[in-house]
Amino acid sequence: MPNRFRFVAAMAGAVIALAMTAGSGSAQAPEPATGPLPVPFDLGAGILPAGLFPAQAPPGANDWNCKPSAEHPNPVILSNSTSTTQAIAWQAGAPYLKNNGYCVYTFNYGNMAWLPGQVPLQALGDIRASGRELAAVVDRVLAATGAEKVDIVGHSQGGGIMPLYYLNVLGGAAKVDKMVGISPSNHGTTLSTIAYLRSFVPPVGWWVYEGLGDIAPGLTQQAIGDDLSREVYGNGDTRPGVTYTTLVTRYDQIVTPYDQQYLSGENVTNITLQDGCVVDQSEHLATLYSERVWRFVLNALSPDTATPVPCFPVSPYFPGVR
Repeated sequence: MPNRFRFVAAMAGAVIALAMTAGSGSAQAPEPATGPLPVPFDLGAGILPAGLFPAQAPPGANDWNCKPSAEHPNPVILSNSTSTTQAIAWQAGAPYLKNNGYCVYTFNYGNMAWLPGQVPLQALGDIRASGRELAAVVDRVLAATGAEKVDIVGHSQGGGIMPLYYLNVLGGAAKVDKMVGISPSNHGTTLSTIAYLRSFVPPVGWWVYEGLGDIAPGLTQQAIGDDLSREVYGNGDTRPGVTYTTLVTRYDQIVTPYDQQYLSGENVTNITLQDGCVVDQSEHLATLYSERVWRFVLNALSPDTATPVPCFPVSPYFPGVR
C-alpha cells in the first residue's frame, strides 16, 4: 500500500493526558465531505488531535454521500475498543479500508453515564446500552447507503461482546453480513488475572471491583464469569446468516487467556496471527495498527478475492501498514 505509518504505544498515554487537560473534549468537528482517493493520512500527525476531539471521525470515515460499489456492497462499521474513541482507534483502519474501496463508518459509544458529553475515554458504559447504540448506527448507515446489510469490524470490546450482544440478543444478525473481531473480548477475560481481584483480596478486592463496576460497567462486564457473558453466549456464539472471523494474537495480555477470543459455530474462521508466522509479535493494542491484521480484514470482507497474507516481522509496539 502507498502509505506507511507507525504506532507508538507510549503515544496513547500522551493522547489521554492531553485530552484530559483539554476539558470535556466535547467539541464537534465537521463530518468529512466526499473527497478524492486515496484518503491522505498520517498516524503520527493525526493521533494527537484525535485525542483532543473524540467526536471527530478518522480519515476516510463517515462520508454520508458514499454509495457502496458492486465489488463492496456492504458498508463497513468500525467499532472501537474499551476506553478508546473512534478518532484514536481507527486512524489506521478507516483510511486503509476507504482506500480499498469501502464505505466506512465510525462512532463513539459507551460514554459513562455520570459524565456529560463525549469525553476522550469511551466504551466504558453499560454494554447492553452500547449494543443499542450500535443498533441505531446500523440503521442509520443502512438508510443512508441503501445497502441491505452491513459488515462490522471491531477491536477488543468492539469486536467481541458488544457487537455480539447486538447480534445475539438484540436480533442484529438479520442486518449483518460479516462480523470481524480483532483481538475480540469474547467469553470474558481475566485481564492477566486482575479480574480475580474480587476473590484474591477479600473483602477489599470485592469492594474495589464492585466500585469499578459502578463507575465503568463496561470494564467489569467483560470479566470471566459476568452475567452478561452468559446472556450473550449462552445460546451459542453465532447466529445463522452471519460470517464470522476472529483475528487473535497469542501475545494478548488484555483479553486473557487469548484462546477465550475464539468463536465456535458455523461460518466461523478463527485466525491466530502467529500460525505460520512466529515473527508476528503483535500485542493487544498493536493489532489495531498491524499491516498483517488489515490484510486479513480485507480477506474476511472480500473472501472471493482473498489473497495470501505474507509473513513478516511485526513488533508489539511498532506495527505498520504499508
